[in-house]
Amino acid sequence: MTQDVELQGAIDEAAAEAEPAPPEPQDATEPLRAELEEARRALEEEQGTVATLQAELATSLTRYREALLAGAPEVPSELVQGDTVTALDETFARAKGLVEQVQRRVESRAARERVPAGAPARGGPDLSSLSPQEKIRLGLQQLAE
Repeated sequence: MTQDVELQGAIDEAAAEAEPAPPEPQDATEPLRAELEEARRALEEEQGTVATLQAELATSLTRYREALLAGAPEVPSELVQGDTVTALDETFARAKGLVEQVQRRVESRAARERVPAGAPARGGPDLSSLSPQEKIRLGLQQLAE
């Protein structure tokens, strides 16, 4: 039995020298916890940056839309919508095309329905049906006026 104890002691010593003792479970997770916390802080920072950039984008899009509409006041603002520059450009182009089409139709209709300016020339009363006495009375009335 002493040989077994000695043999077991030698095996334990060899195993201890060959492999380091496994770290305590709490010691192994501590660096991972610190890394996780650092990753969470970095994520929060990035989320803040994303929120700031989204707000700036929204402001820029609003200003771009206002500039487009200021350059073409005939375009109704309700027709120009979008959440990207490309979308704003597309809706603006469609709205401008629509306005131009309506203008052409209105001008075409106005040209067809054109009425000459002013009233037609006045003609005198038709005296052919009057008797000579009526003609004389009418002439005297016009002199009196």
